[in-house]
Amino acid sequence: MSPLMIDVATNDNVAANDRSRRDNFLLGLILLYDHNHGCVALAASGGRMGGNLFSSSSSSSSSESHSPPTPDGGGWVFVGSAVEVEREEGFLELIVKIVFLLVLFYIFKRITQYIEKTSVLKLQVGLLGTGKSLQKDLNQIAEIADTSKPEGLRYVLQETTLALLRHPNYCIYGYSSVDVKRGFEEGEKRFNQLSIEERGKFDEETLVNVNNIRKQSATTQRSNDFRNEYIVITIIVAAEGVENLPFIYSRAQLKKALQKLAIISSKRVKAVEVLWTPQNENDTLTERELLEDYCLLRHL
Repeated sequence: MSPLMIDVATNDNVAANDRSRRDNFLLGLILLYDHNHGCVALAASGGRMGGNLFSSSSSSSSSESHSPPTPDGGGWVFVGSAVEVEREEGFLELIVKIVFLLVLFYIFKRITQYIEKTSVLKLQVGLLGTGKSLQKDLNQIAEIADTSKPEGLRYVLQETTLALLRHPNYCIYGYSSVDVKRGFEEGEKRFNQLSIEERGKFDEETLVNVNNIRKQSATTQRSNDFRNEYIVITIIVAAEGVENLPFIYSRAQLKKALQKLAIISSKRVKAVEVLWTPQNENDTLTERELLEDYCLLRHL
């Protein structure tokens, strides 16, 4: 092959690579383009606050399980001065009693584990984007709540439900679900699963206060055009025992569900998370994004 032909082939390859890079860049712009607003779509901000008390519950129950009840209120100590066995028959009788009590204790623990229930509740609300005051309320709650303590989780739950109850006219979508699990372990697993699912819908978590671990970052703002703007608030609660929420098909049912969440005893609350998007007041959640990411919401 002549040097001229090699030169032409090399130039053709360079041109083809340049065209490929240009096409990929244009494709990226097309994918980012927000057809509802006529602008390039940027990251949707998300807020998250709450905490998990399951570990403290597990440790307390675990410590209790290592101290089985005994007839004299102490440990199983029966050395010379405590228990004197003068005859072989008496010793065997004592062993039988000990084994019998241990069997009863084992059965009791198994029955308790079977009876223990943990309810995992999820309430999701879609609001008109003009309800910017709700975003401010949630941001303020996240900034001041001590989410490492039960009182702090109670505060997050009550203040969030109250903020929604004060603005019923903004609420236009709703959804609720209840999963009753056996034991704390299964309840915690379901709670974490729901949390991960909701967090995955954010492009960036811009305000976080979970177990009093805090993070705040700025995100690039999108269009200020209020057309087709929405806000979605998700409340996830894990509570000891059996709880229920009404099926959401009207604002009246949504009100009942919020009130039920607000009055759950703090002693029974094991975990709470409140997630909302957009977190930034100037960010947007379009109708297309609402329908794609929150398809279970029902119009009220």
